[in-house]
Amino acid sequence: MKNTLIMLCTVLCTAVMAQDHSEAIQKIYQEQLNNSHAYENLRYLTKEIGNRLSGSPRAAAAVEYTRQLMKGYGFDTVFLQPVMVPHWVRGKKEVARIINSNKLGTYALNPIALGNSVGTGSEGVVAEVVEVTNMQQVEDLGKALEGKIVFFNLKADLNLVNSFRAYGGTVIQRVWGASEAAKYGAKAVIVRSATNFQDDIPHTGTLRYKPNIAQIPAAAISTNEADMLSGLLQGQDDLKIYLETNCGMQGEKLSYNVVGQLTGSEFPDEFIAVGGHLDSWDVGEGAHDDGAGCVQGIEVLRTYKALGIQPKRTLRAVMWMNEENGGAGGRGYANYVEEHGEKHIAAMESDRGGFVPRGFTSTGTDAQKAQLQSWGEKYFTQYELHSFDQPGGGADIGPLAPQGTFLIGLLPDSQRYFKYHHTAADVFENVNQRELVLGAAAMTAMIYLVDQEGI
Repeated sequence: MKNTLIMLCTVLCTAVMAQDHSEAIQKIYQEQLNNSHAYENLRYLTKEIGNRLSGSPRAAAAVEYTRQLMKGYGFDTVFLQPVMVPHWVRGKKEVARIINSNKLGTYALNPIALGNSVGTGSEGVVAEVVEVTNMQQVEDLGKALEGKIVFFNLKADLNLVNSFRAYGGTVIQRVWGASEAAKYGAKAVIVRSATNFQDDIPHTGTLRYKPNIAQIPAAAISTNEADMLSGLLQGQDDLKIYLETNCGMQGEKLSYNVVGQLTGSEFPDEFIAVGGHLDSWDVGEGAHDDGAGCVQGIEVLRTYKALGIQPKRTLRAVMWMNEENGGAGGRGYANYVEEHGEKHIAAMESDRGGFVPRGFTSTGTDAQKAQLQSWGEKYFTQYELHSFDQPGGGADIGPLAPQGTFLIGLLPDSQRYFKYHHTAADVFENVNQRELVLGAAAMTAMIYLVDQEGI
């Protein structure tokens, strides 16, 4: 009898130590698939408010909308965390045209100014065009670029199945091209859109000016127009373009990160943050980038409330401001955490679009990454998630890394993201309801595991 009791105790203790969360995760998925608010909340954010560039009235409206939304869900605490953000304004529609093509004569292009760019002003810029496909060519040409418009035409590697890797290989010309060309006296730059899609849609996105180098105007054109321009340059060295942009910085403005909180019952001083960035570019509606991540983050806490789950640790849904053209929200939140002596054991960001989830990325210790992978294989393969070993996290949660926070990123399917990224096509109609909801379910389930077991 004694041996039987010992064996029974051993079995029970083992079961407690290796608690199975399958039933709870099933309920989370059922709540999302049947009752999710994510799609309707995204509809309101995109259709009733629209695009939300930092410092704009629409960004301010989005702050108030998400604050009231989380208050309405009855979260324990909802507060605004102030951040100063850059206020860049595009101004009236950009103009660009080829003015002396031997083949086409005068030909209008469809440019879009890059975020944070200075403008040409109403007088515009006229200059001969020089094509380059990498930064080394800029250095090699040197003073030959003086007085010219430099055309950066580095193409995405279509052999890379992971479209984020393809994007990463080209985006350098958008971010740093203007400053590199300005070193040698260029008047302006035109950049091939950072996408692996072949179409007529120009992609904006931020650039960065290097200190002590002249700031020159920068605009992007579509991949189709980039190919056409490249073809024209092959047979004509003196091809000229007129470029007019009316954009520029308007100083800084006060804005906010929006934070909703459920306070932990056992470890209230251990925090887990989840969310996306509330700002977007001023074209399209910011549906995939990153309205999707915002509404998914809110759904994590709403699902807890709907299912009556009391978190062990303190959960925060965070709508970060200014990811697109400054990163002030992510840095500001990390500063707030440090100032208040808060310990964030983990943070999760969704900023790769509202597409069907494939897994999670992570950055942390080997033990933390192994734990996430173990959870993934145990709980998520039945929900058709399979990738748990890629590095990553998110731009807004990255500033939490120095305090040892385990960073997690939702990993959706990447194949369609750069069709919409930073374009007028990033609208609500291009988000699939079920895919968005499945992402919210996956995020909630993973946050639940971190909350229940720690990391």
